[in-house]
Amino acid sequence: MTADLESSSTDRRSGWHAFRSGLARRPTLYLAYRIGVAVVGVAVLTVGILAIPYPGPGWAIVFAGLGILATEFAWARGALGWLRDRYRQGMDWYRAQGPVTRVFAAVATAALVVATLWALGTFGIVGSWIGVEWEWLRGPLQR
Repeated sequence: MTADLESSSTDRRSGWHAFRSGLARRPTLYLAYRIGVAVVGVAVLTVGILAIPYPGPGWAIVFAGLGILATEFAWARGALGWLRDRYRQGMDWYRAQGPVTRVFAAVATAALVVATLWALGTFGIVGSWIGVEWEWLRGPLQR
């Protein structure tokens, strides 16, 4: 069974290499492909950056966006490696901190989430769904 998995993996890789070499022989198509990869990668990266302070997979989305870009751009491969190292260092530092620092970081993150949700008018929208129309719930972008 292991041989089957290895051969299917090899088949996929050789198929990918055939696809890439076909693109390389057509400069205009290759440029269009690179532009498409750039657009998709930047879009995913942007969503990830916006999602970082919120609960959920913000950092995973950032790494996915950089991974998409890294398939075509050397600078993105370097940035992905550099960011991965900094992320690991930051998480190691965070885990080494005492409870006061960790609680402060959690409270600061929660405050950032609440502030951005308010600024974007989320509380006013949700309040209107249940019949609460308080002016202060509306964020500055809704006024």
